[in-house]
Amino acid sequence: MSAEAKIEELVETLSSLTVLDMSKLKSALEDKWGVTAAAPVAVAAAPAAAEAAAVEESTDFLVTLESAPADKKIGAIKMVREITGLGLKEAKELVEGAPKVLKESAPKAEAEEIKKKAEAAGAKVSLKGL
Repeated sequence: MSAEAKIEELVETLSSLTVLDMSKLKSALEDKWGVTAAAPVAVAAAPAAAEAAAVEESTDFLVTLESAPADKKIGAIKMVREITGLGLKEAKELVEGAPKVLKESAPKAEAEEIKKKAEAAGAKVSLKGL
């Protein structure tokens, strides 16, 4: 008996089974082979994990000044002037009007450096991957 004939015979036999018998067959095959029929669920979750990893790998960031406490305002203004090159008046307005964007698009290293400088000055900065 050829492989094609065996497959055809198996298809005919399986076609004659009831739904209850097919369920029993599924369970028996899972036990015998040590597998489960739930594999498609795991496959569906994989693209979501890949998307999450892609988001974490952003190369450019939007740097936003979230807040600067009143007692640290002078340090925050100096930090903003250093980062943006704004004048004293503009930097003061930016700090007082927080949350405001400090840098539209900064490479990861630069964005993290800005965040360190802001935290040292007492300000709070957020980074958002682009």
